[in-house]
Amino acid sequence: METEDILLLAEPVVITRAEMPALNLKHLQKLTDNTGIIQHALFDIPNRKEGYCIDDNARALLWAVWACKNKKDQTAALMLPVYLSFIHYMQTDDGFFRNFLSYSRTSTEERGSEDSFGRTIMALGYLINEGPSNALVRTGQEIFSKAYPHVNELTSIRGIANTIIGICQFIKYHYPDDRKRNMVTGMSDKMTRMYKNNKNGDWHWFEPVLTYDNAILPLALLNAYEVTQKEEYLTIALESMHFLESKVFYNDILRPIGNDGWCSQDGHIAQFDQQGIDAMAMVLYYQQAYRLTGDPIYLSRMYKSYRWFLGDNDKGLSLYDFSTGGCADGLHSEGINLNQGAESTLAYWLSHEVVASTL
Repeated sequence: METEDILLLAEPVVITRAEMPALNLKHLQKLTDNTGIIQHALFDIPNRKEGYCIDDNARALLWAVWACKNKKDQTAALMLPVYLSFIHYMQTDDGFFRNFLSYSRTSTEERGSEDSFGRTIMALGYLINEGPSNALVRTGQEIFSKAYPHVNELTSIRGIANTIIGICQFIKYHYPDDRKRNMVTGMSDKMTRMYKNNKNGDWHWFEPVLTYDNAILPLALLNAYEVTQKEEYLTIALESMHFLESKVFYNDILRPIGNDGWCSQDGHIAQFDQQGIDAMAMVLYYQQAYRLTGDPIYLSRMYKSYRWFLGDNDKGLSLYDFSTGGCADGLHSEGINLNQGAESTLAYWLSHEVVASTL
């Protein structure tokens, strides 16, 4: 990769409602049954052999909360209880969560990952703060409270980051809550220690490699700054995001770190396979950065990140499928992955809701 190809962000970029795809929930409805959202698809056909996971049902819950808030369509209000019920079912007696469930509703594990725990807490936090009805909010609070004793056990940085965001949303609903704010401080301090331990020369990141869902890490510290006003969190969030931008914007388009090799300190950056959750995390980060600073440059970068789904990417191909309402599972060197699973489709629709809320 030539040096002249690196970070180029021509500002400003704008987007209008007319440029955004019309609301098309056909694929989300196809993937969703009475149990929850099925995690994988064969092309645009639900792959029932792969069953369900709490990761995707948490993302689906978050999407439904935001869609209800934007009040564009009543479909989300009907789907939201399905996703919440799935999360409730997957919570174990000790309050943690299982992740995977077969199509025959058989659990394939006793305990899920910390990452899936964090994503669930994040979605529940938003439900509690922005949920469309008191009954749904109270259900979310019950599940959240049962899980809460586990948050201080987390060691996975993405589990920690997503959990911070969820607790911050809870605090906004129950403001002030000094105990939970102190928990946010403790968990955010863990993240700052990870950042300082891995920061080295030109490498300004929380880990020795850049992998997946990267922008969720500085996003967590932006959320922590909002509720604690601790300047260190804002400083590290902005510094680490500037570093990430230097690795993922080329020739004025977003190029998420590919999972076919990631990005290491020796200069290697995998161009493919690019994933929708990384573009989504960038959109979420820029939304929060704009909320906190009011700087329109963040809106511009948010729109630029969103356009990755619509063809502003290395292949000039739209991952979003205008006919089905689904989204391709990734961008590969040979083109798009034609499977339209829940993760990628929800990454698109979450990004869509965020961008639409700014217009």
